Amino acid sequence: MKKAIKKALIVLAVIFGLIIGSSAVLLNLNKPLDRNNTALVDVTVEEGDSTDDIAQALLDAGVIKSTTKYKICSKIWKYDSNYKAGVYSFSPSMRCSDIAKIIVSGKETSNSFTVPEGSTIEQIADLLAKDGLADKKKFLKAAQDSSAYSSFEFLKDAQSGKNHLEGYLFPNTYQVAPGADEQQIITTMLNQFDTVFTDEYKARAKKLGYSENDIIIVASIIEKEAQVDSDRAKIASVIYNRLDDGMKLQMCSTVQYILGEAKPVLSVEDTKIKSPYNTYLHAGLPKGPICSPGQASIKAALYPAKTDYMYFVVSDKLDGSHKFSKTYAKFEKDSAAYEKALAKQEKSKGSNS
Repeated sequence: MKKAIKKALIVLAVIFGLIIGSSAVLLNLNKPLDRNNTALVDVTVEEGDSTDDIAQALLDAGVIKSTTKYKICSKIWKYDSNYKAGVYSFSPSMRCSDIAKIIVSGKETSNSFTVPEGSTIEQIADLLAKDGLADKKKFLKAAQDSSAYSSFEFLKDAQSGKNHLEGYLFPNTYQVAPGADEQQIITTMLNQFDTVFTDEYKARAKKLGYSENDIIIVASIIEKEAQVDSDRAKIASVIYNRLDDGMKLQMCSTVQYILGEAKPVLSVEDTKIKSPYNTYLHAGLPKGPICSPGQASIKAALYPAKTDYMYFVVSDKLDGSHKFSKTYAKFEKDSAAYEKALAKQEKSKGSNS
């Protein structure tokens, strides 16, 4: 009796071992080529294509590692002969089974989203949540996990804490693989920043005597202050002129970042808010970027106009342009003109409502 029990236990152990071994092999076969690469590429499946044809097309597109592994997965999940013709979007972050399932379904879909210039991490999280591409809480939590993005050299001088990635989620239109998680989406955006901030830009930052992170901080202020492209380089010149002169930047955009809203005119109380981002209280640059700047603002930060301007204010034309000045007296005059024009506009709105 004891021998029979012992024999049965051995058989069960062997079976259990085979199951565990098979599961491990299956997981390895189905492993994505690169989990963090969510960049999509189009793959065309022609009418009548065999599993061999599809596997080769996927390999040529750079979304799978091995045609053999794909064919084995296709055979195991019984996808052979069930594929539908079409143009599909896949990424190296997708598993073989996920790719095959999409081709079998015939759904030619990909997830696209656009991040506007000047967006903050919070706004990007809201945008993705609205589009149903991410959970806001999970996205913000993923953005705070600095260890997950330690391979990006440009983040070495970025601020620590919850706003670690502020300024680096590059504004652009993206396509990501269906089912891409929050970390994969963030990695895709960081990869884009790494592409945009070229070696030329890095060399230029060094020549100016600023770190890459400083440049992104300056660019983020330019992005929030400028509404007209022709003003960007001049705004950059004011920032650098003030830094060189030891003046406080006193940029409204940095206080608006603290407030979480773009008030047309700041109150005296607003400018007294205690925060490392408040450039009315603290000299030098704020703690970190206040938004994700676009390439135009980054370029302006790297190649500022050569001026002796120390001040600027929104023009009384209310067309988004700015008036620049060398003296405080001229700045006060321009500011008064802007406030008068703004009050007149508000009064006109009130009378028409």
